[in-house]
Amino acid sequence: MKQAILLFLFILNSAILLAQDDVYPAKEYKGLLFIKNGTIHIGNGQVIENGTIQVNNGKIEKVGTDIAIPADDVKVIDAKGKQVYPGLILTSTQLGLKEIGGNAVRGSNDYNELGDYNPNIRSIVAYNADSKIIGTLRANGILLADTYPQGGLLPGSSSVVQLDAWNYEDAAYKMDIAIHFNMPELMNRPRGFFGRPATGDPVKEGLDKIEEVKNFFRQAKAYLQEGLHTETNLKFEAVRGLFERKQKFFVHCDIVRQMLLAIDFAKEFGFDVVLVGASESYRIADLLKKNNISVILGQEHSLPTLADDDVDQPYKTPFMLKQAGVSFALNDEDESTRYRNLAFNAGTAVAYGLTKEEALAAITLNAAKILGIDDRTGSIEAGKDANIVISEGDILDMRTSIITAAFIQGRQVSLENKQTQLYQRYKYKYSLK
Repeated sequence: MKQAILLFLFILNSAILLAQDDVYPAKEYKGLLFIKNGTIHIGNGQVIENGTIQVNNGKIEKVGTDIAIPADDVKVIDAKGKQVYPGLILTSTQLGLKEIGGNAVRGSNDYNELGDYNPNIRSIVAYNADSKIIGTLRANGILLADTYPQGGLLPGSSSVVQLDAWNYEDAAYKMDIAIHFNMPELMNRPRGFFGRPATGDPVKEGLDKIEEVKNFFRQAKAYLQEGLHTETNLKFEAVRGLFERKQKFFVHCDIVRQMLLAIDFAKEFGFDVVLVGASESYRIADLLKKNNISVILGQEHSLPTLADDDVDQPYKTPFMLKQAGVSFALNDEDESTRYRNLAFNAGTAVAYGLTKEEALAAITLNAAKILGIDDRTGSIEAGKDANIVISEGDILDMRTSIITAAFIQGRQVSLENKQTQLYQRYKYKYSLK
C-alpha cells in the first residue's frame, strides 16, 4: 500500500512539472500576415516610421508605409508605439549542447569529444531542441543561433538553428556552416596559474600543435586532390567544404600572435577565416580588413585580455573595428546569464561609439553575413524569412526592452519559459493571501 501511494505521488508530481513546461513549437502559418504601425528597424541601417510588413506563407513580401491591408480574413498585428526588429542572431554558442556547465549534471552536456582531431563531428545531431535555456533567449529576441562543439584542436562543425522546434531536424536552419579550430593559447602563464605548476614552454608547445594542424590540412588537401580512394578518410572528407569555400574556418583566439597565424591559414590554404573571440583584434584591424578576415567578438561585458589594455577596451573594440571597415558581429558567451544579454552587449557598444543601427546590424545582418545566411535572414527585407521581433521599447536598452511578440519564419512563437512560469506560479501563490 505504501509503495502504491509513493508511486501515485511520483506520477502526480511529474504531471505537475510537465504541465509547467507545456510550451509547444508554433504551427506553420499559411496565408497573409501584417504587422502595422510600428517603427521598423530594417537591420541595414534604415528605419521606417509607422511602417507595415506584409508576410505571406512565412516570407516577407513587402515593407513600407503604403501597404494596403485587405479587409478579408488575414492576421494583423498592431505594433503602434512599438519597435520592430529582425530576429537577433547568436553567432557562436553551445546552446542545446550544454545545459548545466561543469560536471554537475554530465548527462545534460554533449559538446566535448575525446581527441584533438574531430572535424567529422557534427554539432547539429546532438542539439537538444528542448533545452530550458532556449525559451529565455526567445523572450529576449534571440531567434537563431550557431551552435558548435568544443574540445581538442579541431572539434567539428557548427550549424545554425532556429529556436522553436520539436527536434534537431526541425531546428536546422543551415547545417555544417563552419569547421572550428581552437587555437593554442601561445602565452606564458606565471608559475602556479590556476593552481597548476608551469612546466615546459607553452609558446613552443602551442606552435608545434599549430604546425601539426597545418600538416593535417596539407594531408587533407593531397587526399582531396586524388581522383579515387581505396578507403574513405572521414576526417579529411569532413574538411572538403573548407577547400571548396563552401564552409568557413572559425578560429577561436584572442591575442595578436594567434590572429596572425590564423591569417597564415587563410593565405596557405585559401580558407574563408573568421576570428571568434578576437579581443585583441583592434590592434591589427587594418591587417584584418586587408585580408578580408571577419570577426565575432566573444564577450563584450568582460575584463580586457592583457594587463596593459584599457579597462574599457572590450567596450571600445566594436567601434574601432567599424572605423577600420572590418566585418564583425557581436556575441554573448557569458555562462552565468546563458547568452541572453546579446542585445545589451550591443547596447554597450552604442555607449562607446557605434550608432544604434550599427549595433543592431552587428547582431542581425552582419551576423547573418558571417554565418552565410544573409540571403534568408538578418534584415526585414522582401524575400527573406519573417524572423521578426516586436519590443515595447529599444531592444538594446535593458530598461525598455520588453519583447511582446516574436515570429520565426512567420510563425508566432511562444515567449513563455521556465522563468515566466515561475513568476506566474508564485505571483498566484501570494495572491491567495
